[in-house]
Amino acid sequence: MAFIHRTTMTPGKLELITGWLPKQSWYAGTGGAPDLTRAGGFRLDDPEGAVGIEFMVVVDSAGPDPVAYLVPLSYRDAALEGVPEAALVGTSEHGVLGTRWVYDGVHDPVVLAQLSALLRGEADPQHQSLSDTPDPTVTVHGAGSGDGPGVRIRRVLRAGTDEQPPSAHLVAGWTWPDGAAARGVFAVAAPR
Repeated sequence: MAFIHRTTMTPGKLELITGWLPKQSWYAGTGGAPDLTRAGGFRLDDPEGAVGIEFMVVVDSAGPDPVAYLVPLSYRDAALEGVPEAALVGTSEHGVLGTRWVYDGVHDPVVLAQLSALLRGEADPQHQSLSDTPDPTVTVHGAGSGDGPGVRIRRVLRAGTDEQPPSAHLVAGWTWPDGAAARGVFAVAAPR
């Protein structure tokens, strides 16, 4: 199980995401910089213990209506080879672990493998900010056996769980700026 260090990161995660988010094709904002707050998420463990895996929900309040984004992140102690340069969210100095390369998790094979394992019922979601603590609020619907499905990650989150994709899908929650709780589909298994 992953150990969560109580320390600083410079620049912080929200600072990195604030600069990176507007450059993404799926970004729904217009004009200026986003006004981001952390709104939820969870972690997965890397079986090898080398890569930090976090699924962070951030809410952008810069526009007329807040927008929730799912930003899967991987934290590595060295640059990840073979991924597009745009996959790097940035680098940060971790108070305990030193320089961390922070990647958009959709480009990290460890993140995708663990998310696929979660959708197959072979991995357990972990609390976002507590060590060795499962997160029972993160649920998988329709999990089944298989040889490892592909995964489609929902970048812009929609509240509501009435949408029931036909394949295995991950449902989790976040909190809007007014304090209202929301849940929705985060990821869906997709055939390769």
